[in-house]
Amino acid sequence: MAPYYGNTAALKERLGIEAADTSRDTLLAAALAAASRGIDKATGRRFWLDDVPVQRTYRTAGRVVRHPDGDLLLVDDIGSPHLVVEVGSGTSFTAVTDYETSPDNALADNKPITGLLRVLGDWGLETTRVRISTRFGWPAEPDDITEASLIQASRLYRRKDSPEGVTGSAEWGVVRLSRRDPDVWNLIEPYVLPGFG
Repeated sequence: MAPYYGNTAALKERLGIEAADTSRDTLLAAALAAASRGIDKATGRRFWLDDVPVQRTYRTAGRVVRHPDGDLLLVDDIGSPHLVVEVGSGTSFTAVTDYETSPDNALADNKPITGLLRVLGDWGLETTRVRISTRFGWPAEPDDITEASLIQASRLYRRKDSPEGVTGSAEWGVVRLSRRDPDVWNLIEPYVLPGFG
């Protein structure tokens, strides 16, 4: 199961629920899970790191950006410095090591590697496949993503008290809840991949 962004203890504190009260833990966990997966869908990426290396294969067609220094292959977020990169097709692949990760210093800045630059070279024909074995995801969960998840999970948890998206108070009267929380969106917007959101 995919990890949550944030945890139930932080969500309880935010909602004013005693830490020892476990009667609502199932609802809180469901709200955190929904908020976390909603952030994944809205941004087009995930913010946890695979536990073990996995292998993914990419077609170069539509994924290569011509660069003055060589061809840049756009890849899914990579959160580990340990990569095995191979090129080929079918069942025949050859290891390559003459590439640089992009952007520069990504992992040092707790951001993922999003491209592999073949220095003064190319990734082959459009029919070429690139096979990468590594731990995909983010090296560390960004604070903005944790905060957005907790805000959205709080909202989802309270939703049980606002049927049909309407809530009210003696002071403000009846209010319709907006579809998208502006604070959540402001926190996650910088992480949205082009074409998502």
